Amino acid sequence: MKVENGKNVEVHYTLHIDGPEGEIVEQTTGGEPLRFVFGQDPMLPKFEAALQGLGAGEKFTVSIPCADAYGEEDQEFYMEFEKSEFLDEDGQFDEELFAEGEVVPMQTPDGQMVQGVVAEVKLNTIIIDFNHPLAGENLFFEGEVVAVG
Repeated sequence: MKVENGKNVEVHYTLHIDGPEGEIVEQTTGGEPLRFVFGQDPMLPKFEAALQGLGAGEKFTVSIPCADAYGEEDQEFYMEFEKSEFLDEDGQFDEELFAEGEVVPMQTPDGQMVQGVVAEVKLNTIIIDFNHPLAGENLFFEGEVVAVG
């Protein structure tokens, strides 16, 4: 059976930044494979294109330039908030929870859950980055199709 629209696909992969010798940022080998429905679940189009027509046991590699992955980092996705918006029940700001580099769950005005990364902590405000963690990066996947069903 080959990878095509509507098929359940399982793959193991290693994701590098900027090519096969770049930093490894994600890897499924040794754990659970990535499972998705081809053509229906939200996947990078170039990633899916590299898998189309492959069968179980076949290997793949695909380079995805930043523009075709998660795009460039956008300064509009850096948002500044008053620390007072994040006080705990005792009226205190949790410096550890909101330290630079920490991932914080947030909710948009329409109720959608999003993840942000604390980019900067100022005296009375914090700046949170809502760009995708891989924004601005060229991606390189190498892997193998585990199953198609």
